[in-house]
Amino acid sequence: MELLLGLLLGVIGVIGILLLLLLSCAIYYDLSRSKIPSGFDCPLKLRVIHCNVIMVIIVARCLELMGVCSQFAFTRFLLSFRNPRMDPSLSAKDLHFDGVPVRVYQPKTPSAGPRKGFVFFHGGAGMIGSIESYQDVCSKIAKETDSVVVSVGYRLSPEHLPPAQYKDCLAATIHLIQNAASHGVDPSKIIIGGDSAGGNYACVVAQKLVERSDLPKLRAQVLIYPNTQAMDINLPCHQQSNSMPILFRENVVYFGLKYIGKDTSLAGQVLKGSHVPDSMRLKYGKWVSPDNLPERFKARGYKQVPLAPYEPEVYRQLSELLEPDISCLFAEDSVIQKLPETLLVSCEYDIIRDDGLLYKKRLEDHGVKVSWFHVENGFHGVISLFDSGVFTFPAAVELMDSIIDFVKNL
Repeated sequence: MELLLGLLLGVIGVIGILLLLLLSCAIYYDLSRSKIPSGFDCPLKLRVIHCNVIMVIIVARCLELMGVCSQFAFTRFLLSFRNPRMDPSLSAKDLHFDGVPVRVYQPKTPSAGPRKGFVFFHGGAGMIGSIESYQDVCSKIAKETDSVVVSVGYRLSPEHLPPAQYKDCLAATIHLIQNAASHGVDPSKIIIGGDSAGGNYACVVAQKLVERSDLPKLRAQVLIYPNTQAMDINLPCHQQSNSMPILFRENVVYFGLKYIGKDTSLAGQVLKGSHVPDSMRLKYGKWVSPDNLPERFKARGYKQVPLAPYEPEVYRQLSELLEPDISCLFAEDSVIQKLPETLLVSCEYDIIRDDGLLYKKRLEDHGVKVSWFHVENGFHGVISLFDSGVFTFPAAVELMDSIIDFVKNL
C-alpha cells in the first residue's frame, strides 16, 4: 500500500513539474513575443488567456508529433468541454438541414407572426469550433432579437478540405429559406452571419445566392471581422498587430495553409506575396490597396511593402487561396452590387482588421447599404468573451450589442 501511495505521489509530482514547465514556457513566449499596444485596456487579462492558448498549442503539437492525434483533434476535444447552459427562455433542437447538422434556437414566448431567421456560421479557421462552443453567442442573439437562430455545424478541415465548409453553410441556408414556415420564420427576413472564418463563409454564401432567382433574397448579412483576401499580408493591420494576442501574423498564414491542406513551408512565400500572379496583381490590386483604408487606420504605423516577385510554382500549389470561394473580396462587380444590406464589425487590434474594411469599401462603392461598427479595444476572437465571468471583455459586450441592435432594427 505504501509503495502504491509512493508511486502515486511520484506521478503527481512529475505531472506537476511538467505543468509548471509548460506554464513557464507559455509565460516566457507571451512576454517575449507578444506586443500589446499601450492603448489596449485589458492587457493582463488578455495575457492570461494567451498563455492558456499557448499551452494548448504546445501540447497539441507535441501529441501530433508523437502520432497520438492531430493538433486540431486535441484542440476540439478541449473545446468540447465548453458548453454553456441553455437560456431557459429558449428552446433548442438539434436537426439536419439537407444533411448538415444544425441547432435551432427559438424563443419560447408566442409570436404575433413569423420571426426573423439568423443563420450563424462559427469561427475557428475552418478547423476548430462547433455548435456547442458557440451556444452562448447564438442563444444571446436569439433571446435579445426575438429571432430564430440556426447554428450550423459545418464539416471541418483538414479532414474535409474546402469547399466543404461553405457548401455546408450554403446548403443549410437554402434549406431554411425553403422551409422557413415550418420553423416559424419569415422567408423574406433571413439574415446570415458569422465571425472570422464564419464571416468569410457568410460572404461566400451571400455571393452564391445572388443569382438564385427561385429563392427569396437574403434580408442582410452580419460580417464579424471576416477574412476576405489572401493576396496581401502586409497591410496596416498586419504590421500594427503583428504580435498582438491571440493571433499573430505568421499564424494567419500557417492556419490558412493547414486549412487548404498544403505544406506550411510555403508560409514565407505567402507572407511576401510571391504566390500572386502579375495578372491578378493588376486586376485585384485596386481592391486590396491600402489607399482604400481611412487614414486613421495607418496612424499606429505603416510602411508600404510591395509584393515579392511572382513565383509560378508557388501559385500552382496555392492557386485556390486567390479564388473568390476563399478570397471573397475578389468576386465580380456584378455579384457585389447585388449583395444584401450588411453589418460589418471590425476590431482595432485584429490581425485581419483591414480585410473587413476593404470588403466594406467594395460594398459601398457598389451601392450596398453598410452599417459599420468598429470596436476600439477589440481583438480577433473577442466575440467568445462577452459573458466569461472575470474574463469578460467590455469590447466583446459592445460587439454583441452592435449585432443585436442591427438585427432588431431590420
